[in-house]
Amino acid sequence: MTASAAAFGLLGSLVTACGSSGSDGTTLRLVVPEYGNSPATGSKAYWDKLTAAFTAAHPGKKVEVTLHPWAEVDREVSRMVEEGDVPDVALLGAYSDFAAQGRLYPASEVLSIRSEANFLPPLVEAGSVGNTLYGLPFVASSRLLFYNQELFEKAGAKPPKTWSGLKGAAEALKAEGVPYPYALPLGPEEAHAEALIWELSNGGGYTDIRGEYSLDSERNAQTFRWIKDNLVKPALTGPVPPAELNRQDAFDAFLRGDVGMVNGYPSLLHEARQKGMKVGTLRMPVSDTLEDEEAPPAVGVADWMMAFKRDGNRELVGSFLNFVYEDENLNEFAERYHLLPSTVSATQASRGTAADPSAEQFLIALRSARLYPVDDPSWLQVSNTIKRNIGKAVAPSADPGAVLEQIARQAGEAAQPE
Repeated sequence: MTASAAAFGLLGSLVTACGSSGSDGTTLRLVVPEYGNSPATGSKAYWDKLTAAFTAAHPGKKVEVTLHPWAEVDREVSRMVEEGDVPDVALLGAYSDFAAQGRLYPASEVLSIRSEANFLPPLVEAGSVGNTLYGLPFVASSRLLFYNQELFEKAGAKPPKTWSGLKGAAEALKAEGVPYPYALPLGPEEAHAEALIWELSNGGGYTDIRGEYSLDSERNAQTFRWIKDNLVKPALTGPVPPAELNRQDAFDAFLRGDVGMVNGYPSLLHEARQKGMKVGTLRMPVSDTLEDEEAPPAVGVADWMMAFKRDGNRELVGSFLNFVYEDENLNEFAERYHLLPSTVSATQASRGTAADPSAEQFLIALRSARLYPVDDPSWLQVSNTIKRNIGKAVAPSADPGAVLEQIARQAGEAAQPE
């Protein structure tokens, strides 16, 4: 996933599809990202099985699948669209730029009423432009704070509920010799996730109640000032400076036992327990000023199916998508990568069969989660700006407010209609 994949993908396109901007109504062209990090965990096996089952149930129909690494799939689909070589269905990290161009079918035109009504509410909100659902959520995740229970026990630290509790735990871990008490991945891979987790825990976020960007709000500036003064300057973060630390490197350090705390998602919990680690999870601690208020939402991330308009393809696209969203098919993919299914019925069906019952806590967090503003066509550009720059806000000599103002100016330019 752009924000929540179990791993990052292989080094090239695994299958090549061809076609034109029209459709013969018998062959569906599907473009999807690679969720695995090796041939053994690759996504091809899943799509081969699913498409074989679909074509067996729909004689005379074919599905051509193209797999691309996550780092390339958005760019490849954009290139296809620009060249008039439009796919029928694509799975990406964002959808709203194509919706704004009028290239996507609304869900009501390709899904059954039952399928359309089955998505989890926070995902429906994020997948809609206005009141129309264009981004069909496929798999999702929520974020919780992970802590190494053995390191905490040795240090006599308590699972934190507030920022001051987190700082106290980090200081205790440092005193016990833990190299990096808190991993703060504000590097270019996924800085926008870590930043939003912290902003929400102080009552801030990327947008205000009107849905407009509020990247340089005073609450957000307070958040990064606190991180800089209380975690970065006292050398309680690592393994490298936050602006250079990517998510996977932070996860790897946590799995080695070098990190005491890190924000993560279900697949990290699965990996940690496979290694025999004792790991606790909890909602992100809140700023001390919010201690007595209602808990802020967790961060949620989803990947989006989208149905492209091509002459003569609507019926085939609808048949395929309704098949994809059957509980068995959706759960098989979610469980393969230790992610969360996007529908109410699949979530309920997975509870009795999930390999890790602790995934329930991530499902609970997802129900009220805050997702990125993916319904804004400028989000891809804005998120890239955040990823490249937000780490500068916690550099020891930085002025967090000034860094946020610069990001906000660039976001404002991206959000202006052409």
